[in-house]
Amino acid sequence: MTALVTGAAGGIGRAIVMKLRAEGFDVKELDLVSGFDVTDPEAWEHIGSVDLACLNAGVLTGSDHIAALTDEQYRRAVGVNVDGVVYGVRRLDRVMPKGSTIIVTASLAGLVGIPDDPIYGLTKHAVVGFVRSVAPQLAARGIRIQAVCPGWADTALTPPEFKQDLEARGFKLLTAEAVADGVWAAFKSAGTGEAWIVQPGREPLLYEFKGVPGPR
Repeated sequence: MTALVTGAAGGIGRAIVMKLRAEGFDVKELDLVSGFDVTDPEAWEHIGSVDLACLNAGVLTGSDHIAALTDEQYRRAVGVNVDGVVYGVRRLDRVMPKGSTIIVTASLAGLVGIPDDPIYGLTKHAVVGFVRSVAPQLAARGIRIQAVCPGWADTALTPPEFKQDLEARGFKLLTAEAVADGVWAAFKSAGTGEAWIVQPGREPLLYEFKGVPGPR
């Protein structure tokens, strides 16, 4: 079995790589530090078929006040968190075999509000919506796609001062390994277009979208 992981050099990416290798996968590691830019559509054209693709690369903006947000912060967050997923899924839909799976690392910030980084919340809501919306198209070719929605994790992505603030407010931080377990749970599920919540002290949990009222 073959797999790829984007953002593989980060804490969560590294944990996903280790989890998949422990489960017997031959894993290709993709990361900006090793020369792969998820925001570059041309880079994706050189990616071949795998049985499992974990689109994990993601960034924060570092800006909690919208008035102080710079164009560079905004474009980088949208580029990595949204474009990187869309370009990846587009390419993988063209090359992956029937029976393969795509797992996208979203966030609880894709299901609830996140005043600490509104643009990060915007991008993760977009990712969850994209996964749910594109799933039927991929299913027609026998490809599943899932979203994993972890809370804040104790990794380098989360700035030290932010970790301290979260802990002071009573938030527990996830380990990267717990997020990797959530990825594995989403992979082992028979469903598609799902969102799997990962929270400290809990087993990975399928999120139940309640839907909206129909017209009268």
